[in-house]
Amino acid sequence: MAKGMVTFNSDRCKGCELCVSVCPVKIIELDRSTTNSKGYNPAHVSEANKDKCIGCAQCGLMCPDSVITVERN
Repeated sequence: MAKGMVTFNSDRCKGCELCVSVCPVKIIELDRSTTNSKGYNPAHVSEANKDKCIGCAQCGLMCPDSVITVERN
């Protein structure tokens, strides 16, 4: 069972990768298959890795644009 769940407001993400760099379980990546309305590849967590989130919220704290929401179970 997951300890946390992370969601992204993909349309606001500018692909800075700060969240990628601080994730202790290394589950956040840029979605290279799509771009948002600003033309950036947004950060996301793949379906295969969603259960690996530990709910630490480091990604949300690091995000300069408040794109990330972390919920703890």
